[in-house]
Amino acid sequence: MKNGIEIRWHGRGGQGAKTAALLLADVAFKTGRYVQGFPEYGPERMGAPITAYNRISEDVIRVHSNIYHPDYVVVVDETLLESVDVTAGLKAWGAIIVNTSKSTEEIIPHLKGYEGRVYTVDGRKISVEALGKNFPNSPMLAATVAVSGIMPREKFIGEMRASYQHKFAKKPEVIDGNMQALEKTFDVIESAIAEANAKEGGTNEN
Repeated sequence: MKNGIEIRWHGRGGQGAKTAALLLADVAFKTGRYVQGFPEYGPERMGAPITAYNRISEDVIRVHSNIYHPDYVVVVDETLLESVDVTAGLKAWGAIIVNTSKSTEEIIPHLKGYEGRVYTVDGRKISVEALGKNFPNSPMLAATVAVSGIMPREKFIGEMRASYQHKFAKKPEVIDGNMQALEKTFDVIESAIAEANAKEGGTNEN
């Protein structure tokens, strides 16, 4: 797909992967993009593996199939690394983002030899600190935007605040918690990207 990106989400029923994909499509649409956000249809019982997809483009999107060669993969539940080939078709110049308390170095051996960029974010810790509960979809949504560069941080945060204010008009504490989760995640990912760029620069100099 020219002038666009494709994202594949892996999670379990009830974790919010599908919701995150739909939220991302909604936010990208508000910035004037053509978008798709949809789950892979099948049994979506609680805890069962599910897959969801996003296409985001500057041009009209004419393809409507599942995504087999994504630019980015988001893994909301790290236990899926052992049972699902999450890197299948993932482009070498793309990236995978895994929700885990483990380091990138600890996760890489579980990615079947994938040699592209790997990012980890502890979505559980961030959401518990910000919201008091484990809702990893907000942190993973922010991580996806930060890694992919779909839109600037400020634009994304502004659109998400407006979305949450509409959705949780009677629960301002939920709005604040979600915004904290988004901001914290951006800080984590931006720090990881800066560190990776610094290492690459050092390697090139040598």
